[in-house]
Amino acid sequence: MDLGLAGRVYVVTGGTQGLGRACADVLVADGAKVVICSRDTDSVERTVTELGGSAAAVGVPADLADAATPGRLVQAATATFGRIDGALLSVGGPQAGSVTDTSDETWRAAFETVFLGQLRCARAVAVALTAGGSIAFVLSSSTRSPIPGLATSNGLRPGLAMVAKTLADELGPAGIRVNGLLPGRIDTARVRALDARSGDADAERERSQASIPLRRYGDPAEFGRVAAFVLSPAASYLTGVMLPVDGGVLRTL
Repeated sequence: MDLGLAGRVYVVTGGTQGLGRACADVLVADGAKVVICSRDTDSVERTVTELGGSAAAVGVPADLADAATPGRLVQAATATFGRIDGALLSVGGPQAGSVTDTSDETWRAAFETVFLGQLRCARAVAVALTAGGSIAFVLSSSTRSPIPGLATSNGLRPGLAMVAKTLADELGPAGIRVNGLLPGRIDTARVRALDARSGDADAERERSQASIPLRRYGDPAEFGRVAAFVLSPAASYLTGVMLPVDGGVLRTL
C-alpha cells in the first residue's frame, strides 16, 4: 500500500535513537523528508548522514525542554524543504523511581521535557499545518496501566494523552489529525536499561516477555511502521486515537 508519504515533511523529535529514529527510518524509506532533533550534536550529524544526507534529512541539535526548540524545528522544515506536514513527538523516558522516592526536582524536570516539551512542539507545529497535517505523540502503555518503578511516566503520560485527544478536537475542523502511540516493551536502549535495573537483565526480559501475548519484545522497526502509517495520508480518517503498539500486553479496551 502506498502511504502517500513521498515529498512530505515531518519533524521527528528524539529522532537519533530509539522509537523516534525507527519512525524517521521508515518515513525516509517511503520518500518523506525529516527534520530530526536531539541534544547530542554528534548523534544528530551522524543520523542525518545515515538517513541519506541533506536531500532527505536536516538535523537540529536541541533540547525539547527549551521553549525555543519548537520554533527552530518548524523554521528548519520550512526553510529547508519549503513545507511541513506533521510531527512525531518523542522524548526519552523520564527517570525511573517510585512515587515516594522521586523528588520534586525530578518531577519538575520530567514535566518540562515529557509534558511541556511535547506540548509546546505540538502547538508550534499545529500553527504551521494545513488540512491533511498530522501530529503523533509517542506516549507509553503507562497511559492506560501503571508500570512498576516508573512513577513519573505513570503520572505524566495519561495527562498528555488527554491533551492529545483535546487537541484532536480543536484541530479536527481544520483537517489536522492528532493521535497518540502507546508503545509497550520495544527492544530499545531505554527498555534494556530498565531491565538492567533489576540486577539481572536477562531474567527480567524473560519475565516481561512471559506477560506479552506475542511472547517477545517488539522490534523498533515494527513501531516505526505503525507510526509512519498513523502520520501518513493513508490514515486520513484516524484522529483522537491512543493506539497501543505493545504485542497485546495491555488488557484494557
